[in-house]
Amino acid sequence: MPATAVSHRRASSRQVSLVALRLGRLAAMGAVAVVILIAGVWASWGTAQHVMLTKGRERGTVAVTRCGEGVCTGPYAPLSEGSTARARVEIENSVAVREGQTYTVMVKPGSDEVVRSGPAGILYAWVPLGGALLLASVVIAGGLRRTRVAWVMAGAGIALLTGAFLTI
Repeated sequence: MPATAVSHRRASSRQVSLVALRLGRLAAMGAVAVVILIAGVWASWGTAQHVMLTKGRERGTVAVTRCGEGVCTGPYAPLSEGSTARARVEIENSVAVREGQTYTVMVKPGSDEVVRSGPAGILYAWVPLGGALLLASVVIAGGLRRTRVAWVMAGAGIALLTGAFLTI
């Protein structure tokens, strides 16, 4: 066999190896980015569903009277038809809740837990997705070499986090 045929076969096998490695990297980084985004949606949806899907849910206000470790409490005053007043409800103690303030809230079905409603509640509920968008943008830029898509995702994450910060 001539020397050129052997060198051609070696070059061809190198190209196949490089293509396989490239496809493997794309598949792995794509899977990581998708998992990050799914985790962000999953973490956000637990609260966001109560704030966004309001039909048939109890809506009212809570006057925060006491904050402890991880939870604040106060009396609940109903605003929606069919909602009942409660002497004590619990709301997550976070940067969005301060003792002595009154907030509009939605009651989680079957419990005495409430979550903030309105624009502040919606944006705050989706904060985990904003973080996931920022993290996934780094994976997409570095692992997938899709810088435009990464910039769009990072911009969306920054806009979401900034919006939540400004409304709270």
